Amino acid sequence: MKKLILTLIVFAGFVNVFAQNTATHTPNEEKKMEWWKDAKFGMFIHWGIYSVPAGIYKDKPVKGIGEWIMNTAKIPVKEYQSYAPQFNPDKYDPEAWVKMAKDAGMKYIIITSKHHDGFAMFDSKVTDWDIMDASPYKKDILKPLVEACKKAGIKIGFYYSQAQDWVHPGGAASGGSWDDAQKGSFDAYLDKISIPQVKEILSNYGEPDILWWDTPQNMTPERAAKFQAIVKEHPNLITNNRLGGGINGDTETPEQFVPSTGFPGRNWEACMTMNDTWGFKSNDQNWKSTKTLIRNLTDVVSKGGNFLLNVGPDAHGEIPAVSIERLAEIGKWLKVNRESVYGTTASPFPFLSWGRATRKQQKLYLHVFDNPVDGKLKVPMLNKVSRAYLLSDSTKLLRTKRSGKNLELMLPAQLPDTINTVVVVEFTGEPNVAPSPVAGKKITASSEQTNAMAKNLLDGNRLTKWEAAKGQKDAVLELDLNTDFNISTLIVDEPWHPWEDKKQEITLEYKQGNNWLPVVKTTTGGIGIIKNFKPVKARYFKLTIHNQDTQPILLEWQLYGSE
Repeated sequence: MKKLILTLIVFAGFVNVFAQNTATHTPNEEKKMEWWKDAKFGMFIHWGIYSVPAGIYKDKPVKGIGEWIMNTAKIPVKEYQSYAPQFNPDKYDPEAWVKMAKDAGMKYIIITSKHHDGFAMFDSKVTDWDIMDASPYKKDILKPLVEACKKAGIKIGFYYSQAQDWVHPGGAASGGSWDDAQKGSFDAYLDKISIPQVKEILSNYGEPDILWWDTPQNMTPERAAKFQAIVKEHPNLITNNRLGGGINGDTETPEQFVPSTGFPGRNWEACMTMNDTWGFKSNDQNWKSTKTLIRNLTDVVSKGGNFLLNVGPDAHGEIPAVSIERLAEIGKWLKVNRESVYGTTASPFPFLSWGRATRKQQKLYLHVFDNPVDGKLKVPMLNKVSRAYLLSDSTKLLRTKRSGKNLELMLPAQLPDTINTVVVVEFTGEPNVAPSPVAGKKITASSEQTNAMAKNLLDGNRLTKWEAAKGQKDAVLELDLNTDFNISTLIVDEPWHPWEDKKQEITLEYKQGNNWLPVVKTTTGGIGIIKNFKPVKARYFKLTIHNQDTQPILLEWQLYGSE
């Protein structure tokens, strides 16, 4: 993982926290990212041959995500290729897709030009395993989508699997190949298929805005350099961090989760599905609610990132009805609250118990998820406020008053939006807000490594880490907050991805007199946790971690109370 910085400037017991991009970039790099940083919300489209089996192989459902069915079920190459004649997307309507995305408030679209099954959704001159030669459709999928995007003012990007390819000989395969037809030279595959196809998608459709790499298996610096040479010919092209070979790209790409601190110092984009799969699966009906999706969008934007939300069309080219409904509902919310999302910067607050915040110049947008019982919204800032109002009705001013270190806003008994009501606060100066209780405090560990010390857990930076000594399965961290704090939320960040199925057993305790009393005991999923609990008042806290597979590792340890 790379390094990022969260700057804390302490003043009179309060702090200015700027979760912005602080890394040094060339003027052209800054300029090309301007539209992207303002856009905030995009559509991911995973579509290909895998939508034919749709999660079913030999009449049985296959576990996992739909686009991985060939690998998961170990389907032989020739057998998988037999799905291509059934891929005839006669209901594909790119203009309708673009309108749907635009109505949902999305500003860009990224579509799979070639996924890990090696099938090109465009007219490739270096293979017959493409939409023109292997499918009865025999029309380029990408071209009309690009045209529809340009017509509608939507930016366009291509996903391309540069390393994994389970059909072309020599392509990488996660877990190893399972068919002799897959065997061959990886370097020959790169030179004859992957690199030429990248040149095709970057030159056949005008200048695309984004190139989205994925799974950099076997990608050494020397191999990655061949792709970078192509990218450099397109100075306005935005690329992500998944090329491999030590190439950072322009964006970080957390997948299926929202990191608790974002990535200050880096542009980042959280990609997420609406159900449990990227590619279409006929039996996956585990849909996220509109509430979850709107709050995820808000959470990502409040931490300075973009939200890339996926749809997986079926083999006919139809997007599932539930996806269409969710997009329409998100669009309805954004129509009212767009000002609080587009062109904003990250929240100046390290944590808010009742919701999230975004900022645009001298306006704070308070995204209220949970209406306080007493109707008093406590905002931990000392700035002078000129006025506050509901974004949905700026004529209705909210009463404000100073209460100690908090600004208090009197909310209506019934919020206009139960998912996310946005309150606008107009203020002067730079945000002068309460720091995290753990910022600058003393932490000790039962063991640590030279480049992975316990102090990294308190720096607001998930690109640093603490790691116990090698060979140890158990570790203890102790934190001294200098004075008593009312604490009711535990947040830890971990370094793994959801699909890695990593786990750590974590116990939080606080000290009362000479005794340590338990507060939280839980098992993580490898991507971190947020746990709320009944408030406890204490100065000393202890975290015990057990990892069955390796030494315990954490990226961040945060403790918060209510405002």
